[in-house]
Amino acid sequence: MPHDHHGHHHHHIDPQAGDARVAWAVAVNMALTVAQVIGGLLSGSLALIADALHNFSDAVALIIAFAARKIARRPADAQMSFGYGRVEVVAALVNYTTLVVIAIYLVYEGVARFFDPQPIDGWLVVWIAVIALVIDLVTAALTYSMSRDSMNIRAAFLHNVADALGSVAVIVAGTLVILKGWTWVDPLVTLLIAGYILWHVKAEIGSVIRVLMLGQPVGVDTGDVIADIRAAEGVEDVHHVHLWLMQEHQAALQAHVVVASTDWPGAEAIRSDLKARLARNFGIAHTTLELESAAHGCSGAQLIGH
Repeated sequence: MPHDHHGHHHHHIDPQAGDARVAWAVAVNMALTVAQVIGGLLSGSLALIADALHNFSDAVALIIAFAARKIARRPADAQMSFGYGRVEVVAALVNYTTLVVIAIYLVYEGVARFFDPQPIDGWLVVWIAVIALVIDLVTAALTYSMSRDSMNIRAAFLHNVADALGSVAVIVAGTLVILKGWTWVDPLVTLLIAGYILWHVKAEIGSVIRVLMLGQPVGVDTGDVIADIRAAEGVEDVHHVHLWLMQEHQAALQAHVVVASTDWPGAEAIRSDLKARLARNFGIAHTTLELESAAHGCSGAQLIGH
């Protein structure tokens, strides 16, 4: 997006390079999942199998994000006249929802462990957790720069950060079990991680839902846009205003503009001036304006909505 003043820094990573990164991240997580399941079966450690499920959820989150990125690049067609860009927002919603489910499950597990502490084979668990942490950090590094521009990749990235924290927690808890025999550290840390995940989702999911609900773009105030249109030359009034986000970084506006009867001959010029003005002042590139002469305009129309 050439004009985008939501303060997003667009370090545009070439789509192919971005795809390759995500694909590598998926491969690494899948390999780790297999290794942990084998390790868990050999050692009889439930913790390892649980951690394997975590990494599997990371891989799935990344696969969803990867597929969404691919689909989003398709051009608009008769089936999807607005294009496929929004699929990334849908993917982000799916991934945040699964994160909430994981967090709630962690709370449940953590609380259950407080009442019924499990014996832990400290060393084995610590070593596997160290390997898992390395993998999670590699994945996070692969997707970090992309996560700043895309809510889709950001949701998958958060899965990984949550998982890396889980590994850190396991290392800390395992070490304390070995040294001090404190089994309660494990559930405590589990609850802290669940809290961290939920706190992050709360911060991020609002903007995802806002896009899906066709809400006002972040950083653009509908009232300001209306005032700006009214201030334009030849515009008598405006109504039926809709201002929304087509995709994460793409605002769109639709409105009925009433032109004074005396200015009606120059209506086309007024329309193109308005479009240029909205693109310049608010970065709204996708504008659909219906012009009405003051003599024949809708009477008593709603300012916003239909």
